[in-house]
Amino acid sequence: MKKIRLSKVLSERGIASRREADQLIEAGLVEVEGKVAQLGEKVDPDAKISLTKPLQKKATILLNKPVGYVSNLPEKGYRAAIELITQENQVGPGKFSVSMKKGLAVAGRLDIDSKGLLVMTQDGVIAKQLIGEKSEVEKEYRVYVEGEITEAKIRKLRFGLSIDGKALKRAKVDEIGPGLLRFVLKEGKKRQIRRMCEAVELKVTGLKRSRIGNVMLAKLPEGKWRFLSPDESFR
Repeated sequence: MKKIRLSKVLSERGIASRREADQLIEAGLVEVEGKVAQLGEKVDPDAKISLTKPLQKKATILLNKPVGYVSNLPEKGYRAAIELITQENQVGPGKFSVSMKKGLAVAGRLDIDSKGLLVMTQDGVIAKQLIGEKSEVEKEYRVYVEGEITEAKIRKLRFGLSIDGKALKRAKVDEIGPGLLRFVLKEGKKRQIRRMCEAVELKVTGLKRSRIGNVMLAKLPEGKWRFLSPDESFR
């Protein structure tokens, strides 16, 4: 059996990201078959691996982002979504602390004109699940459009469009009401849905993300946030 890097095994088992795994190994916190591992070590894929102490719990936050906030660090004059992560805006269980915001990264952005479910996490494994190159996690959207919706346009939205010269993955697109489309994507290129609609002569007038994988926005109020609960998983 071909041996592979220990950091890759840790990542594939969902214990830590590759970068985090290397840090754990370097700190002497990983054992393979009862022996302290070395940085760069290669192991059998089914090797017995353990940590010498529990990992510090990493925060993952679900925010119902309003229109007018940018997902990441804003340019001058714009507000960042992380400004909404305050004790006053929290709903549900879990202890908030200002220091907790350190290291939170957006895993799947929403543009300033869009709203809905936004994930922020300190956990590199979760981030990879949601935005890694091989991610297959679905993202669901409610999209209001202006223009004539036809079956031909919907077929084109489902498959056959390209952005920046690269073909898009197959999407699920359905008309669920007057001027209202439901999109389910497995990728998230910049302003992707808006550009897809423009390509079939539809103008987006409203966009809301309602689901990421198995996690629903549900009744989380706009502008409020909560912790991902222990029994929730994106896949």
